Amino acid sequence: MSAPRIAVLLPCYNEAAAIAQTVAGFRAALPEAAIYVYDNNSHDDTVAVARAAGAIVRHERIQGKGAVVRRMFADVDTDIYVMADGDATYDAPSARALIDRLLDEQLDMVVGARVSQIELAYRRGHRFGNALLTGMLARLFGRSFTDILSGYRIFSRRFVKSFPSLSAGFEIETEISVHALELKMPCAEMSTPYYARPEGSISKLSTYSDGWRILSTILSLYRIERPVLYFGVVAGLLGLLAVILAVPLAITYAGTGLVPRMPTAVLVTGLVILAALNLFAGLILDTVVRGRRELRRLAYLSLPAPNR
Repeated sequence: MSAPRIAVLLPCYNEAAAIAQTVAGFRAALPEAAIYVYDNNSHDDTVAVARAAGAIVRHERIQGKGAVVRRMFADVDTDIYVMADGDATYDAPSARALIDRLLDEQLDMVVGARVSQIELAYRRGHRFGNALLTGMLARLFGRSFTDILSGYRIFSRRFVKSFPSLSAGFEIETEISVHALELKMPCAEMSTPYYARPEGSISKLSTYSDGWRILSTILSLYRIERPVLYFGVVAGLLGLLAVILAVPLAITYAGTGLVPRMPTAVLVTGLVILAALNLFAGLILDTVVRGRRELRRLAYLSLPAPNR
């Protein structure tokens, strides 16, 4: 059997100061791999520097990391996908160990969990947000990774070609993690060094706006993937409010036989109707989600597992 083909995928936006170092690092670590740099409308010399470093340069005009990942996964056909950022923060020499773990255990994804080498490499706000979102994902989906926002990941072909990428921006890592959790794919994590950006390289992350987008993505995915619980909670809150408002009316009616606050009675009736609609919507959508999950599982199973 021939050795598995390897492709390194590097989404880039204004990374002229770091992309040459990144490409050189992965070229030294994986000399047999094809290295792709996907430029996302950079205004600096990212494209020229990447070409000079020996990378295969391609373009994605729709702005956002999610759009770039969607294009990379669609265009590149290989056996093993190594995805990292073009900012030289991830440890290229660790790629070989991550790939060996994926092949030896026939996994579909190995996450490079970041271990900061210096304090400035991983800001406290980002570290806190990552821990918060990781814990929330674990509570919502039953299990999780310790670093769901890591951009350093190794994928099998069957993961990439069964992943229906829909995200637009940095919430793509959350969507990838949820896809693996939902289909119960065999995955693993390995600690990898995480470095500060080279001088002249500027982070594109915003602690608050990107954190809010990632949180919104988790809630949206929970609504889509767990509709009974999501709409059940809404139905329960509406029902509880209806009961709170109805108790005084019931007491008055029991004592006098009258309903003096008719608008409140109408409101209670409306809340009960809305609660019932939410409950039945969750039950119906749960059947739809199960069918979609089965189709995704079949698409995943149509491709062979990774092996040497």
